[in-house]
Amino acid sequence: MEIAGIAIDETVDITDKVCPLTFVKAKVALEELDDGEVIAIRMNDGEPVQNVPRSVKEEGHQILKLVDNEDGTYNLVVRKVEG
Repeated sequence: MEIAGIAIDETVDITDKVCPLTFVKAKVALEELDDGEVIAIRMNDGEPVQNVPRSVKEEGHQILKLVDNEDGTYNLVVRKVEG
């Protein structure tokens, strides 16, 4: 699978969660990846788009892209970085 030309190893959909569970689910998915793997986190517009990328950065992971799906959701593409 590719998003915006970036190869995706794993995807997680957190559109059914509300903060703070959005980041909890994303964090668990990130923890299951190997260092350097890429995950696409699908989230709703609004609070998750404001909070999840910031939380991912605080964990030390690399944000590659935030893609507007134009349906009220976004895909946040993240590369896992071992702390």
